[in-house]
Amino acid sequence: MKLYVGNLSFETTENDLQDLFEQHGQVGEVALMMDRMTGKSRGFAFVTMNEKAEAEAAISALNGKELNGRTLSVSEARPREERPRPYGAKRSFAGGNRR
Repeated sequence: MKLYVGNLSFETTENDLQDLFEQHGQVGEVALMMDRMTGKSRGFAFVTMNEKAEAEAAISALNGKELNGRTLSVSEARPREERPRPYGAKRSFAGGNRR
């Protein structure tokens, strides 16, 4: 079961989350979202837990808990929605006749 973890401190690491969630069950994966331009944390992550019961226990125990000075928001992750591409996003700027 995939969990969304929000309101993270920018100092929080994947290891911090791994350690925190392992207190409630086996963690399959931790993915801390990073900004492509700056390389800094975006303040949220996804944690995948192998058992649904363990994931629900983690949600109950950790939602509203403080970590690194921030109150965590933990919930079941929603499926990613397809976002429409902005007009012209497929346009190529390579080559062509420029005068």
